[in-house]
Amino acid sequence: MIDSYTLQQCKKDKVIRELKIKNLEHAINQLEQIIVESQMDRDDLTFLRRKIAESRLDLQVLYLMNEKD
Repeated sequence: MIDSYTLQQCKKDKVIRELKIKNLEHAINQLEQIIVESQMDRDDLTFLRRKIAESRLDLQVLYLMNEKD
């Protein structure tokens, strides 16, 4: 989840918000690629999938902020 300081900065500055969006999109893509190529155990894969889900929720918040602007 996005910490409160980062969230405030994203509310104030569209450039920071866009950078955070790009960063999260890249991280999600990389994690998905790791999962596809991985031979990790089930618990580790579950952890990565949970992180992807959390990142997607953060992205939704940031996308909603963009819509308000």
